[in-house]
Amino acid sequence: MMRTVPLFVIAALAAAPVALAAGALPAPGSPGFARAVLERVDDLYRGDQSHGVMQMDVKTRHWERSMQLEAWSKGKEYSLVRILEPKKDRGTATLKDHHDLFTYLNNTGRTVKISGAMMGGSWMGSHFTNDDLVRETRLSDDYDITQLPDDKLDGTPVYRFQHVPRPGRPIVWGKVEVLVRTSDLLPVKQTFFDEDKKPVRTMTMSDFKSIGGRTIPTVLVMQPLDGSGEYTRLTWKELHFDVKLDAGFFSVRNLTSR
Repeated sequence: MMRTVPLFVIAALAAAPVALAAGALPAPGSPGFARAVLERVDDLYRGDQSHGVMQMDVKTRHWERSMQLEAWSKGKEYSLVRILEPKKDRGTATLKDHHDLFTYLNNTGRTVKISGAMMGGSWMGSHFTNDDLVRETRLSDDYDITQLPDDKLDGTPVYRFQHVPRPGRPIVWGKVEVLVRTSDLLPVKQTFFDEDKKPVRTMTMSDFKSIGGRTIPTVLVMQPLDGSGEYTRLTWKELHFDVKLDAGFFSVRNLTSR
């Protein structure tokens, strides 16, 4: 099972970032700085409740596809993502309820519980997996973190952090490298390496905007590094943090509603 630890996946749709004053962080390069920064990154999209609309564009070797998605989240325990367009897929939805994941297939009227064997499978043909939706792991908890020499990404100064999975964690990546802007500690890129330490995919974040009093990247691109030119791009169209949702909204019964 591929447990990827992406920072901005559909299940984490929109959560309030943890408010940390700059002075509350250890000095760059000092003990504790790397973990403190990655705790901020882990919590950037966590929070209470949210509702939004996004576009997902998928490009593979053989076809291209665009989808409009509506999504709701409550903390890290609940999320619901429903396809609005294209019309033939409208109503198909995925529900996360704590550790359980369900998908409703509108064209067959079936609800399927995603088993462990299916977690590494593609979500709706994209380059995100079912496991990406669950997002159980945390960079700051499940990896040993090392701060690498600072660098630049497209001319922007960045901190570099290397993550190696701790023993016993159900993670297949050999390591993950995260780049964070030095100016505001917002993440701009993740690179995932296999067990042989070969880079196999990246996720880049861009188009930073202020929404609801917080700055977040509104465009995320997941791309395999196999030379295929494939990618999946998520673009936020709307995002609201002032919604009120109870846990009952995230039910299997509501999964099948249109």
